[in-house]
Amino acid sequence: MGKSKVFKMNFLFFSIILSVFIEHNLYSQQVIGLDNWYNHEINAKTGKPYHYLWTDTAFSGYSRWGNIFTGRGTKITTLGRPDAGVLNKINIYIIVDPDTTTENPSPNYLMPEDIACIKRWVEDGGVIAILANDGPNCEFTHLNELMKQFGMTFNHVTLHPVTGTNFEMGASTNLPDHPIFRGVTKIYIKEVSDINILGNAKSILTEKGKVLMAENKFGKGYVFAIGDPWIYNEYIDHDRLPESFENRKAAENLTDLLLGYTKKK
Repeated sequence: MGKSKVFKMNFLFFSIILSVFIEHNLYSQQVIGLDNWYNHEINAKTGKPYHYLWTDTAFSGYSRWGNIFTGRGTKITTLGRPDAGVLNKINIYIIVDPDTTTENPSPNYLMPEDIACIKRWVEDGGVIAILANDGPNCEFTHLNELMKQFGMTFNHVTLHPVTGTNFEMGASTNLPDHPIFRGVTKIYIKEVSDINILGNAKSILTEKGKVLMAENKFGKGYVFAIGDPWIYNEYIDHDRLPESFENRKAAENLTDLLLGYTKKK
C-alpha cells in the first residue's frame, strides 16, 4: 500500500475520531431535565415511579432516548416540581404526558406559578419539549394553560389509531423539509392529539389539515410540541416496528435540534 494511500486512510480515521470528540464535548455542559412531577405514575408491582423516565428500561421508558442524549456528551437528570432554581440548572426541559386521575389518584397539575416560572425560563433561553398524549390519556386542562403561553393548545382527540400490529395505520410518510426529518422518509406515531397554533407558533408536521408537531422560537428560547410520547422505548427501534420506520433517526434529529437551540449557562 502506497504512503499516500496510508496517509489518506489515517487522515480519514483521525477526522472521524476528531468529529466524534468535538460533538461529544460540544454539549458536555448541557443538562437535560425530564419531568417526574406532572408525570408521576407508580408501578403497582415495584412501588417505584415508571413510564416515560430515563431509568425505565422497559418498553414504557425513555432510557433509549436518554442514551442518545448522553451519547452526545450531555447529562440527564430527573426533575420534581420546577422552580427558578431547578430550571436554571438545566438547558432542556422535557414534559411528557401529565397525569390524569386514572394514572395518578392525586395528580400534580401545572399551576399558575409553575406556568409563569416555565414561561420566564424559556423566554430567557430555555428549551422545552412537550410530548403530550391522545385524548383519554393526558391531562389537557392545565397543560393547555402552559401551551397557550407558547401559542399552542392540544385537542382532546385521538388521531392515528392503530389496530393490533397493523403498524401502517400509524405511518407518516409525507414528511416536510425540516431538521427533524433530515434523512427520514417514514415515521410511526400511534394515537396522537393534534395541536391548534396561533401567533408565532408554526407547524412542523401537518396531515389532512391537522397539526401533529409544532414549534415556536419564543423569546431567546425554543418550544417543541407533539401530542404523543412518541419516541419511548417501544417505538424508537425495531423491537416491534418494521424496519421501514425510522423513528430512531428522527429521535436523533430531534435531540440535535433541541441541543442546537440551547445556550450554555
